[in-house]
Amino acid sequence: MSRLWTCLSVAAFLLFAGVANAEERWQTLPEPAPMPKADESGFAPVNGIQMFYAVYGKGEPVLLIHGGLGHADIWSSQVAELAKTRKVIVADSRGHGRSTRTEEPFGYDLMASDYIALLDHLKIDKTALVGWSDGGIIGIDLAMNHPDRLTRVFAQAANVTTDGVDPGVLTNKTFAAYIERSGRDYKKLSKTPDQYDAFVGQISKMWETQPNWNTDQLAKITTPIAIVTGDHDEAIKREHTDAMAKTIPGATEVILPNASHFAMLQAPDEYNKAVLEFLDAR
Repeated sequence: MSRLWTCLSVAAFLLFAGVANAEERWQTLPEPAPMPKADESGFAPVNGIQMFYAVYGKGEPVLLIHGGLGHADIWSSQVAELAKTRKVIVADSRGHGRSTRTEEPFGYDLMASDYIALLDHLKIDKTALVGWSDGGIIGIDLAMNHPDRLTRVFAQAANVTTDGVDPGVLTNKTFAAYIERSGRDYKKLSKTPDQYDAFVGQISKMWETQPNWNTDQLAKITTPIAIVTGDHDEAIKREHTDAMAKTIPGATEVILPNASHFAMLQAPDEYNKAVLEFLDAR
């Protein structure tokens, strides 16, 4: 992933130096809408870090987990819709956004345990989970290791082995724009605004080798799960997504049309509809 970071940084420079803007919806990176006002927010002490969280609405809980380098505010359109009928919990993963980090190596098991500790802090026994990219990977990790804490998992743009990542992402303009925006947001939100490069270097070490789950591990998942991708996902190979859906027992595969890795921003109404249909399925 260190090579990925370098290539995307170069692509970001070229993009903002005058490369033509994307025209198709799946090539865009819309800004998230402002977050609604939270009913509760704060910092939970979990695994040696201070983890930012916010809670919206009432009803059956659903936890939204953002992707790598991002933060909870990317879910604004989903929070606004889901909180009409549910208790929605968002958080910044360790080192991301407003949450702090330690020198402990990043790992999906560790990040999953952070979210278990957050649920304990909020006194939530079981929840549905919507995860994007790294958030989807964390959801799969939880489904394998903590199925008693989950009701359903909607895993979008996730991979289960490192070779599921499309090497074309190295020069993708939309991803370059996301990297640039993430750095800007980090400086605005983080308690350590001058440490973005150090944070990226730390999490990149995880991306070099994780996730790395085998088919036997995936075949043991019993939590109802949707494996979701945009039909133009720039980062995850389509054949990898298809294989995931075939391997996990009872998994539902959902393909979001005219959307990419950033489907929740590009097509929020369609995204929300897909999430609600899955959460409401019986």
